[in-house]
Amino acid sequence: MNREQQVLDRIERARRRKPVVREERITLAHGAGGKATHTLIEAVFLEAFRNPLLAPLEDGATLHLASRGDGEAHRLVSGEDGEAHRLAAVGDGGARWLGQPAHGGGRVAFTTDSFVVSPLFFPGGDIGDLAVNGTVNDLAMCGARPRYLSAAFILEEGFPVADLRRIAASMAAAAMAAGVAIVTGDTKVVQRGKADGCYITTTGVGVVERPVTLSASGARPGDAVIVSGPIGEHGAAIMLARGDFDIEAPIASDTAPLHDLVSALLDAAPQQVRTLRDATRGGVATILNEVAVASEVAVVVEEAAVPVGPEVTGVCELLGLDPLYVACEGRFVAVVDGACADRAVAAMRAHPLGADATVIGTVRDDPPGLVLLRTAIGGTRIVDVLVGDPLPRIC
Repeated sequence: MNREQQVLDRIERARRRKPVVREERITLAHGAGGKATHTLIEAVFLEAFRNPLLAPLEDGATLHLASRGDGEAHRLVSGEDGEAHRLAAVGDGGARWLGQPAHGGGRVAFTTDSFVVSPLFFPGGDIGDLAVNGTVNDLAMCGARPRYLSAAFILEEGFPVADLRRIAASMAAAAMAAGVAIVTGDTKVVQRGKADGCYITTTGVGVVERPVTLSASGARPGDAVIVSGPIGEHGAAIMLARGDFDIEAPIASDTAPLHDLVSALLDAAPQQVRTLRDATRGGVATILNEVAVASEVAVVVEEAAVPVGPEVTGVCELLGLDPLYVACEGRFVAVVDGACADRAVAAMRAHPLGADATVIGTVRDDPPGLVLLRTAIGGTRIVDVLVGDPLPRIC
């Protein structure tokens, strides 16, 4: 057995082991989006909450809702146009649906996310529009049109009201731009020193209007891997905004709502899109590893094809970082049928947020479960999931 096969066999044996959290206390690595995060999710949360809707661990759950004879809760999608009827607020902080039950039911996407970014305000955005756009994007990765959001705030005693107003205004503007409504929420205040100013948790509901099934397990040999634009801008902007490094560069976060760009892609290739994932924590590298493992395929990336802006490249070189692991908030990875890759890229480039979309790699059948990078100098290396917490925290 040659050395390469021995390495591949060792990786496969490690992946087959049941995940175990060996630490007695939570560390920052458990929130970094790498191996520690995956282990925590699978060994604690998936073990406790396991069900068929949660098991795929996608960006959101796609739910099938049907009308009931008693006219009760299955009313998320009603009317022949697939739209929901009006909402009425109720006293427990929730919202209930009014109108007739759904005719034959429908599909909705449901997702939730928390935002703990520091600093709260950074070039290109703030925690407010980040919370809205991040939730909208998770719904978009399910192929859904975002409709409604909730927002829960944990505020630290002493937090400036002026900053809270600024965050709320940013969220309102982002929601209007994305065409969604913030319809319910909650507020808690904790003692000084018990939080980092402001944390936001959002939940989103969207309508799945197309007969698509998007999953990390859907990639097939021969598929093309596309990124929607230059990577790493959000993570680089956050790192520089903290002032921990004596580096100045004109980098702004790429935070943006991606559902219209996704819609353009699905219009151009309605049955040929296999997977959509926004490249947030852990960056593009983590997304590609999730696809490779879930689909039991190999993903081969051409380093020279990966779009990275010169400023981000410079910052990463100075800090010894790989842009493939740096977070984005307005970019996604799409796996599409290789035969329609050109059409998909053309449709994305016709949208302002996809002007720099490009094919960065292909899907192959071997070695399954691995991401390989063909380097600019002609070599090949494995691109693994992050171990530990090597990057400054960006969310």
